[in-house]
Amino acid sequence: PGTTGIAGKVLAVLRITTGLVFGWAFLDKLFGLGYATASENAWINGGSPTKGFLGHLDHGPLASMFQSWAGAWWADTLFMLGLAGIAFALVAGIGLRVAAASTTLMMLLMWAAEWPLDQTTNTGEPTMSTNPILDYHIIYALVAITLAVLAAGNTWGLGKRWAAIPIVRHNPWLR
Repeated sequence: PGTTGIAGKVLAVLRITTGLVFGWAFLDKLFGLGYATASENAWINGGSPTKGFLGHLDHGPLASMFQSWAGAWWADTLFMLGLAGIAFALVAGIGLRVAAASTTLMMLLMWAAEWPLDQTTNTGEPTMSTNPILDYHIIYALVAITLAVLAAGNTWGLGKRWAAIPIVRHNPWLR
């Protein structure tokens, strides 16, 4: 199973680069590399990887719920485990079905938090949403689903070896 030839290689590049996007987000939030996260806000320095994003939401019907999650230990831990797990699975080419489900859940929650359906914030400022339905969160989810469906871990990844492990062979959802 899986796509071979040039299509398999293109999917492998898509899989690895998408994994590196999630990996970079994890590392930047963990160590505060100075891109999206300043050093003093790094998780290892006591910062919160969710507080900046969730704590500054200013529109949408779920804003107060997401704001209440901002900085919570469980939200920080789940978010960071999600970023690391998705990155590892995609780069290694293993557990792509679990990674697809995790990516989709994370991206749908982030989409709902940003609520691109609103044109203005609660204070009347433009939200700068480029599309009220389809944005990068939906695209990342679709990419992860596509990679899992097409067994993209079999090219330049450990997908075939992973699938041969007895527990994975008996539980296809682990592929």
